[in-house]
Amino acid sequence: MSYTAERWIRNGKEMKIPKKYRKIGQDVFLENLSYCNIAPSSVLMHKNILDDVGLFDENLEVCEDYDMWLRITQKYEMGLINEKLINKYAGHDEQLGFRKGMDEIRIAILEKMIDNCVTEEKRELLQRELNAKNINGGVTVTPTSVGKNSSKDTG
Repeated sequence: MSYTAERWIRNGKEMKIPKKYRKIGQDVFLENLSYCNIAPSSVLMHKNILDDVGLFDENLEVCEDYDMWLRITQKYEMGLINEKLINKYAGHDEQLGFRKGMDEIRIAILEKMIDNCVTEEKRELLQRELNAKNINGGVTVTPTSVGKNSSKDTG
């Protein structure tokens, strides 16, 4: 499974990608704990991976990609092709990344993932990120506020 770097375009011009969003490609799970840094259109993977971990959680209004990539990268390695092979257009008013309350959803996703974590090491990383988000955001969200099971319908 692999993903690629991307070219960010705003108002028709390529923009410099902020350092925190640059892809490193070492531990993709760890690199995506704070926010989603994988563009779905940049990924190539075998369908069996989605059969195993499930598709986007349709109960999530936002952050469904964050949820799915964490579920995938906690179980599977992912390689970075460090070439800008896709264009990512940003800056429009309807962009989901501009919505408020996304950290509350991320907190609920992390809480849900802790219960289903595949290794103790990854569980500790999830807990550390969850603690940081709770301290920084001062928010507590129960896992019942997001879907507990992701869709595995591949039809």
